[in-house]
Amino acid sequence: MLRKEFANLLSSSPLIRLSELKTLMGDRNKNTVTELELLKIDGFDDKKFLQEIAESSKINTIDLTEAKIPDEILQLIKKSDIVTYRCIPIQKTPKAITLVTFDPTVVGFADQLRISLKQPIDICLTSISEWSALFSRVKESVDELSATIEEITGSEAQETGPEIKAEDIGDEIITFVNKIMAEAYIKKASDIHVEPYEKKFRIRLRMDGNLIEIANPPRALMLPIISRIKIMAKMDISEKRKPQDGRIKIKIGGKPLDFRVSSLPTLFGEKVVLRLLDTSNLQLDMTKLGFEVKELQKFKEGIFKPFGMVLVTGPTGSGKTTTLYSAVAELNTVDSNISTVEDPVEFNLEGINQVNVKKDIGLTFASALKSFLRQDPDIIMVGEIRDAETGTIAVEAALTGHLVLSTLHTNDAPSTITRMINMGIEPFLVVAALNVIVAQRLCRRICEFCKEIAPVTVEELVACGVAETSASKMKVFHGKGCKVCNNTGFKGRVAIYEVLTVSANIKAIIFKSGTADDIKRQAIKEGMKTLRMSALTKVAQGLTTLGEALSVSASDN
Repeated sequence: MLRKEFANLLSSSPLIRLSELKTLMGDRNKNTVTELELLKIDGFDDKKFLQEIAESSKINTIDLTEAKIPDEILQLIKKSDIVTYRCIPIQKTPKAITLVTFDPTVVGFADQLRISLKQPIDICLTSISEWSALFSRVKESVDELSATIEEITGSEAQETGPEIKAEDIGDEIITFVNKIMAEAYIKKASDIHVEPYEKKFRIRLRMDGNLIEIANPPRALMLPIISRIKIMAKMDISEKRKPQDGRIKIKIGGKPLDFRVSSLPTLFGEKVVLRLLDTSNLQLDMTKLGFEVKELQKFKEGIFKPFGMVLVTGPTGSGKTTTLYSAVAELNTVDSNISTVEDPVEFNLEGINQVNVKKDIGLTFASALKSFLRQDPDIIMVGEIRDAETGTIAVEAALTGHLVLSTLHTNDAPSTITRMINMGIEPFLVVAALNVIVAQRLCRRICEFCKEIAPVTVEELVACGVAETSASKMKVFHGKGCKVCNNTGFKGRVAIYEVLTVSANIKAIIFKSGTADDIKRQAIKEGMKTLRMSALTKVAQGLTTLGEALSVSASDN
């Protein structure tokens, strides 16, 4: 985050417009602006700014472009101190430790840094972009974080069933499982896969949508490791023949963290998948989800209607829940009664009544919906419409003065309508209930630290669906691979959206038993941007690669 003293330095520089800086900074009490966001200000020259502050502060500069700094040097200072002082160690000699910063005002902390490091220090300046690239390599070590893990019990834990204890789970197994969880947290993985095979036992992390193998423990450790996870998840370790679900609540570095756990009997043992539910990664600001301006406007028009149905569709892991939660957060006001039924509840949202599906006692989506209607609701969120009964009740609720938000698994927005009809819901009910349908996918985002122009011809772009006039002007980027992105060229993900408003013409097509293709053609005529169009827009914006866009979206032909 930017320090006040550095913000004052920025405001006095002729290289940055004061009006743009004020717009970016907003309310300084929020302290939310990062140094990397400065690079997005139009016309701001990072290198010239470095020279300017170096001359005024009389501090030497250093170019880190080709620097190879060992991880052990970076770890000379705790990450929390780096965040506080904005200084990163880059060299250690018998005489001093060299620290690099982009902020010359941190020289005021020199005494604190000397005391902390117990050694003389030298401070030099580098550009914001080079400092940010180096900072992205600074992580709390797995060992450090794993040592802080503690299970949340008692009143802090959700009720997940009777506590089960197991023997023969040694300290080394506990430590190993803790390290896997810590590594998943550090690398911002979405899932941990623990997989037994005939001659192999492996552990993989899903990062930015891709699975990466991180460990191959001896197969002899398979049962103790899986048992340890099941104990933490309050699952029955003696039951190995049936799938089970559980939840782990821990604190890591003092921060509460949830893992949703699922076990599945396979040919050579139980496969266990842990989904990391990190509330700090939950994006509830709708303007930052990835919607284009017009598509976001259509979506907001749909959710702000007093009644009707809004559906979000896409495969597992496409971000549907995040989109729904952002909509619910937008609608969450003091004068609204909002209830959700989910399987399971992934994130706790303040001020919203959330219900977990419990099939073993008959608490299903359908039964919860029936109960909601006796609870004077304004807005209802259904985690997923899986069957005709749930769909029919949801539609009826939408037609009786309630706003209903839910998800379906379909390939695109138009096929959602035919899917509901095929489930057995009457077409006239579907037509009357639907406000808007959103289809979405997640594309891997190009790493900002190794981003470069990709060699793509105009002909290739036209073949992918880009208009020839746009293709001739369009710049396409990719990531060449660096330490920050583990040489993948990608860091993070960005959503693409297809927003279909159920207009009068589309309703007429549904009444005439039109196909999904008929609905799609009409929607495009009315201005709908398809998933492919949205993906190509993200390519034009330099957010993702052409190959990634084509792989996650179907052709419009």
